[in-house]
Amino acid sequence: MNHEVVKKRMSSEERQGEIIRVAVELAADKGVDSVTTQDMADAMNLTQGAIFRHFATKDDIWFAVIVWVRERLMKVLDKAAADASDPLNAVERMFFAHIAFISKHPAIPRLLFTELLHKKNGKLRQLIEGIISGYEAKVAALLDAAKAQLLVPNNLDSQSAAVLYIGMIQGLVMQSSIFGGKHALQQQAVKTFPIFLHGVKTRN
Repeated sequence: MNHEVVKKRMSSEERQGEIIRVAVELAADKGVDSVTTQDMADAMNLTQGAIFRHFATKDDIWFAVIVWVRERLMKVLDKAAADASDPLNAVERMFFAHIAFISKHPAIPRLLFTELLHKKNGKLRQLIEGIISGYEAKVAALLDAAKAQLLVPNNLDSQSAAVLYIGMIQGLVMQSSIFGGKHALQQQAVKTFPIFLHGVKTRN
């Protein structure tokens, strides 16, 4: 009884946050494409009607989830970069901070790269594209700053290297998803990043 009273007293913003959290958890367990609003309602001991009082459609829930992902991931990346000793170290710190973030929230790669969400919702696809392109631009800018410090060759294609950086994370996530414990995400990341670093660093 008391539990229900607490739920009723939650503000709209708090309730939306709870729905987002539950959606992320369910996506990790079932996969994005399989999660329904009824699943969300059941997990929260609510009716579907209660869910739709806070989000007009299921797509609106996923949009809010992606915004949640963007805000938290960018905060993690910015903090990692801020603590770096130089631009190249910032790229490295961001990489491992991102891997740790994915390990904590395994549903996130599915949310960002699920084909179903991209096809169904152009607004959502644009949001995801903006996240990825902004991330690539951030990495490319750091690599350009590394050029000024002679940490990487002046002829390095920073944009292509940034694309490779993002692709490296995607590949590690896919491999971890397929092989599970045989290729633990963080263990493989530790082995993989030095290869990227070797490819972009200036030779002495």
